[in-house]
Amino acid sequence: MRHPQVTLLEEEKRLLWQLRTRGPQSRSALAETLQISNGAISKLTRTLIGQALIEELPAEALLGRGRPTVPLRISPAGGYAVGLAIYAGLLEIALVDYAGGVVSLTSEKIEPVDPHGFARHVDRRIHDLAIEHRLLGSRLYGVGFSVPGPALSRDGNRWHVVRNLPGWKDAPLRTIFEETLRLPIWIENDATAAALAEYYLGGLIRRCTTAVVILLGHGVGAGVVYEGRLMRGETGGAGEIGMFYPGNQPRPTTLDLIATLQAAGCKVESLADFADAIPGYEATIDHWLERAADQLLQTINSALAWFDPGAIRLMSPLPSGIMHGLADRLNRRAIKWGDHIAESEKERYDIEISQLGGAGSALGAALLPIHASIAQA
Repeated sequence: MRHPQVTLLEEEKRLLWQLRTRGPQSRSALAETLQISNGAISKLTRTLIGQALIEELPAEALLGRGRPTVPLRISPAGGYAVGLAIYAGLLEIALVDYAGGVVSLTSEKIEPVDPHGFARHVDRRIHDLAIEHRLLGSRLYGVGFSVPGPALSRDGNRWHVVRNLPGWKDAPLRTIFEETLRLPIWIENDATAAALAEYYLGGLIRRCTTAVVILLGHGVGAGVVYEGRLMRGETGGAGEIGMFYPGNQPRPTTLDLIATLQAAGCKVESLADFADAIPGYEATIDHWLERAADQLLQTINSALAWFDPGAIRLMSPLPSGIMHGLADRLNRRAIKWGDHIAESEKERYDIEISQLGGAGSALGAALLPIHASIAQA
């Protein structure tokens, strides 16, 4: 049996968001930060503990006399959510608990299949994974899908999915998934999902309120978290930075690097054989990194000007060494910070590489239902 969905009051959402963004805190600290009475805090926390959404940590002894404080934190036992990312021939499935911990992250080969067949396969896999990780009977918040392509409808039902997924473009994906899975469904662009994963799991949620994540995958896209909210834009197309790069010219993507290596005689076919195939082609990779850094510089300067983010990170399934080489080149280029940055306390920061690698989109998709449960209006 599945638990009914939790409906939270605005004060409960504020409290949960405070614990997510600032870490464990005592009731008195929460009352002071949220500017509500100790009695109200006690009532709120009692309810949330009863729902297994928060839990008490061992008491901390204070210096001097007095009762020890009892910090509260988000509880992993509050439930879980499922995230899926589909690529050409590959399906990634992530399970995360309510505190954001990764319960499971699997990758499997999948034959090209239409959305109906895909939904049936996913239904079976969710059931299998729930049994494997002893989650049957736990609260399941929903399923998030990471889609490679921009939305075609304001309600997020139809998407401009890449061509290597035949039958997906302009199909009513949300309707199909809801009818088959009988669960709450979230669908989001892969780069936006990746940004949410980086915000929660990459340490940014406690470092800044606004961040930009640039995803180099089959295409090139960006996700923006602005003031703790996912920026989707009017029609869900925010972050479609691929339009900066003309389609008749190479784009700085994973597929572009593979094609560049193949043109130089390298026998690489995919990321699966990348490490074995690239020795001897270091010069080709260095040349590609120089071009990719030049292409991305305008995008990064634009992000700094428009959003004033507290962090910009690059994410890709490409090997870590290659991505660090790209970041190093970008950090040596003419990044335009502006006078307001130079004179502020925030100061400058380096363009960084995500530690999530190619798993960011699936993990971010899993976090969509949990984020939605406490997102501020």
